[in-house]
Amino acid sequence: MTLITPSDDTEPTALAPDPERLDARSRRAWTERMLVDRREDDSYAVTTESGHTYRVDLAEHSCSCPDHRIRGEQCKHLRRVAIEITARRVAPPGRERARCDVCGGVTFVPRDAVPPHRCRRCRLVPGDVVVDRETGKRLVVARVLDERADEHVIQATGETVAEYERNDGYPAADRVVEATYLTDRHRRRRPRRYAFPRSRLDRTDEQLVE
Repeated sequence: MTLITPSDDTEPTALAPDPERLDARSRRAWTERMLVDRREDDSYAVTTESGHTYRVDLAEHSCSCPDHRIRGEQCKHLRRVAIEITARRVAPPGRERARCDVCGGVTFVPRDAVPPHRCRRCRLVPGDVVVDRETGKRLVVARVLDERADEHVIQATGETVAEYERNDGYPAADRVVEATYLTDRHRRRRPRRYAFPRSRLDRTDEQLVE
C-alpha cells in the first residue's frame, strides 16, 4: 500500500458544472484558486488567492472566514473542501488517501488500516461473482483469507498459491481468495473450493441468484 499526497496525484480532476447555473458562492468554490490541506486534527486549511488561510471543520460544519463566522453562510471554503474530497484529491476526516493494491486507483483507508488495501470496486466479499483472468470462467467468492499467496499451501499439490504454475506473475503478497466455479455450484451439493491470488480475479457487476 502506498500512501499518496496531492502533489503526486495523477487522477483526473472533476469537471465543474456550468458556472451560469451556480449561485455566486458555489461558482467561486469551483473556479477560484485555493489550496486545501488537511491538518492532523482532521480540520482543513484553505488558502485563497489573496493569501488568506481559513480553518474548515467538517464535523462542526464551520469555517473561520467572516462569511461563515459572521453571516452564517455556507462559504466557498466549506464548499471547496467538499469538492476536493469528492474529487479524491484530499481525504475525508479520519482517513488517508492510498493506492488500491489491485487496480492502482485512489482510495481512502482508515488511518490504522493494515495493507493490502482495496478500493470499493476491487474489494471482494463472499458471494461476489468474479472472472478468472486465465480461463475466463466465472466463480463465486467463498472467503478471503488473511494469508498471502506465498504463504497458503494448496493441499493437492503441496505448492503455495504463488508457486502454482498458472499464478506465475501475480504478486506473491496478494491475499488468497477461495472461490467455487459457478458450474460446480449448480451441479454439486458441496462444490470444491479453489485458491487464487486476488489479482487473478476480476470483479463483475453480476449478482448471484440462488
